[in-house]
Order: sequence, then structure tokens, then C-alpha cells
Amino acid sequence: MLFVDTPSQQEFRALNAERADACVSIYLPTTPLTADVGANRIEYGNLVKEALRQLQENGFDKRRLALVRDSLDELGEDDEFWRLQAHSLAVLATPDAIRTYRLANRLGAIVEVSDRFHLKPLLRAITFPHDAFVLALSENDVRLIEVFADLPPVEIKVPGLPKDAASAAGKSTLNDRTYQGRVHASEGQKVRFAQYIRKIDAAIRPILAGTDTPLVVAAAEPLASMYRSISAFPQLQAEAIKQSPDRMSEAELAAAARPILDAAYAREIGKFKSLYEKRSGDRRATGDLSDAARAATFGAVEALLVDIDNTVAGVVDEQTGVITFAKESGARSYGIVDEIAGRALASGARVLGVRRADIPGGGDLAAILRFPV
Repeated sequence: MLFVDTPSQQEFRALNAERADACVSIYLPTTPLTADVGANRIEYGNLVKEALRQLQENGFDKRRLALVRDSLDELGEDDEFWRLQAHSLAVLATPDAIRTYRLANRLGAIVEVSDRFHLKPLLRAITFPHDAFVLALSENDVRLIEVFADLPPVEIKVPGLPKDAASAAGKSTLNDRTYQGRVHASEGQKVRFAQYIRKIDAAIRPILAGTDTPLVVAAAEPLASMYRSISAFPQLQAEAIKQSPDRMSEAELAAAARPILDAAYAREIGKFKSLYEKRSGDRRATGDLSDAARAATFGAVEALLVDIDNTVAGVVDEQTGVITFAKESGARSYGIVDEIAGRALASGARVLGVRRADIPGGGDLAAILRFPV
């Protein structure tokens, strides 16, 4: 299985606000196959050397440099940590702290050193549904399946999950016609189904809590509609796998869920493009870096698409949003688009990390504005 600990958007905002005399951002591809992690550790070591070289060239304090080096080296020597990986690894370090995030999506090798973290590669991880949960629900069975982008799905063992609808109601069957007060026949079955779903929802809630991972329900009616009316999980997808999952394998459920996730993502991008085109005529949309930087600085960005694959180096003025471009990233500069995205998030904007082909105009970003700037 994948060992994933993707940051939430709240964590992302906290990381974006952090400033230090040295913020080292390292991203590298990894493998969930334990036998192949040796190459990942070698690449990590090379990226650490590059980060330290940049700090040394800029005359960074030797004692503070030693703190960064020691924490990065200790991570590189942690056999247990490297044994449990996903498809990419983010390492974010200052002289005083180090954080790691194992990611489901595949990222290239990157090392950035500045006074703030390089976070744009994390955007795709927290905004695009590479993995998902599928709740396979029927009167006779219930399973929670975790679906991954490139690995086989797995069933999650959930403590307290009911075995079936009858046992959840403390009965041998729901098809009897005996009276128990007002609960009987078809009316009673509906009540028992609702009890069943509430118990399911309570059991899986600790697993889903705090995650942005989408949830797809696989169920026939009326269970599919009943679950949607009872569950409050914000990532529950509107579209369901509309059939009984009793005879569907984990792989079949994963295959049925993927088009639902892809369609949800495509709809979100499509809505952005339509609104972007509409707002362009009112000077409330821009693909220009300088305009977007000013807008983000003054809290004018409502929604933002950024290209996760390209880095434009420079500095954005804290007060005015004016950009000073640099020839390349270094200890005295950082990714401008990364900074714009962070400022937009801080003011409550919806930010998506996407491929350039999804951005209107094919630029580094596209911003929809709350008001003209």
C-alpha cells in the first residue's frame, strides 16, 4: 500500500506563512516498493548536498548550517522512514525544524533554498484526487476500499463497521413482517436501513476526518440516496457507482470510481475556464504574472490555476506585490508563482495546481479576481 501523509490546506497555509533564515525545500520521486528505495536515498543525498552548497555559497552562518545538515542527514539515515514511501517525498527543513510529506502523485527532483518554502509542487497533491475512498454498500455487506493511482486498491479494516443491515439492527433479517410498534414491513425496512447507514457513517468517520480525499459511494437505490442524505462528509462525490457492489471486486470498484473522479476534476476546470472568460471582459481575470502578484497581495484573487511544472524565479514585494525577476532560483530568490499562490490562499482563494494545458492562455497561471486591480 501507499504510505501517504499529504498536508491539508490548513497545513499548507501555515507552511506558506513560515519564514526563516534558511528554508530548504526538497522534492524527489520515491517508490512504495521497499526493495527499490536505495536509489531514492542516493538521490535524496545528492539533493541535500546541493542545498548545502547553495547555503555555503551565500555565506550562511556555519552553526545554523550545521543544524540544517544534521537534521537532513538524520532523515537520510532513518531506515524505517525510507521503508515506508509513496510516489514522491517532500522534505521541508529550517535550522530549527524538519517536516516530511509522502505524496501519492509523481514529482520530479527539485531543490530550492530561500527564506520561505517552495510549495507549488504540493498544490497538485492537495487539489487533485489521485486517490479516493470507495464505500461499497449493500443490505448484505459493507466495505471501505482505498483506491490509488498506480497501485492495486486495498480494503480497509474499519473497527465497529457493521457486517450487514440486519445485524446492525440486531435482527436476523429485515424482510419479516412482524410488528414492533410503528416499525414494520417496508416502513420498518427504511428505518432499519437508516440505522445501518448511521452506524456505517460513525465507524468510518475517524478514518475520513481531516482528509481531503474524495469518497465515492457504490450502492443501489435506495441505499445510495439514503447515505447521501445522512453523511456530512464534505468530500462525498455527487455521482455514485449506481449498482450493488456485492459481486464487484476491489479492482472493479476502483475502475468504476476513476471516471467519477476524473469527471469531477474536469468539471471544476471547465467551470473555471467559463468564469475566466466571462470575467475577462470586466478586467476581473488575468494571466499576467505582475497583475496576478498585485491582486494576490491585495486579496483580490478569488480563484487561481497555476502550472506546477515550471518555476519563475524572483521576489515579490511584501507591500506592493511588485515583481523583481531573477535569472534563476537561489538563496536570495524564490518561485514567484509559488508566492502568488500562497498569498491567494491566505486570502481565501481557491487554488489548483494543474498542468499548463489546463490553464487558459497556456501561461504560468490564470487568476479570477474579486475586483479589478
